Amino acid sequence: MNSPLAGRRGIPASSRQRMRLFLIILSFILYPVTFAYISCPIITEAAGLGIVTGGLVVFALLFLGSLVLGRLWCGWLCPSGGLQELVRLIRDLRLRTTKIDWLKFLVFLGIFGGIGYAIWSAGGLSTIDLFYRTEHGISVLAAGGVAALVGPVIIILIFTLVFGRRGFCHTFCPIAPMLMIGRKIQNLFRWPALQLAADSSRCTGCGRCTRECPMSLDVNAMVQQEKMENSECIICGNCADTCPQGAIRYAWKEQ
Repeated sequence: MNSPLAGRRGIPASSRQRMRLFLIILSFILYPVTFAYISCPIITEAAGLGIVTGGLVVFALLFLGSLVLGRLWCGWLCPSGGLQELVRLIRDLRLRTTKIDWLKFLVFLGIFGGIGYAIWSAGGLSTIDLFYRTEHGISVLAAGGVAALVGPVIIILIFTLVFGRRGFCHTFCPIAPMLMIGRKIQNLFRWPALQLAADSSRCTGCGRCTRECPMSLDVNAMVQQEKMENSECIICGNCADTCPQGAIRYAWKEQ
């Protein structure tokens, strides 16, 4: 099996990875339409008015999904992930450091604490407006929509260009800790969930899985130990589709 980034343009060789790349880049292309549904400032603003927005519903669904699917959203459908994948296709920058990965947890506490405080200040959630801050359901057409779109895109690009491959996911994304918490809950209660599994007897130690991991994890070491669980894993399956020996696969099992 060829490398998922085989070729000068970095187009994946496996059909599954080509589909993943198509879906996640498409999610970024659609970001002007959808950003209000995952925008923390918009959700917080509405919460302060006692409004349940489409974004708040999406966040709830993402958390519930993480109890079974982990961070699959990050690997397959997240718009910010799509932008970072585009950067990688143009210039693949290795992750420079993991020393400030803790920063995203502070961002998470600040944002979700702010949402909680906004709800408390409003005396609770009393109304529902699933299309809040959109025009006919399209985010960028609402008042201030362009600024609300451009700001996050610039932030994602800065973190990616400064820190390297999936730098925004590692250091600043507030959704990542929410999904990581969901995964930790799944691991605690040990109900069946989507995971990656490894067979170390098939591994030749070529290191392709580690080189191609979007999150820059030491996948080869994980395979050798047959312990594929990692809070930073986005279950993209890139390692499984890269391995020439089929030592890694998707699995549905208890942790």
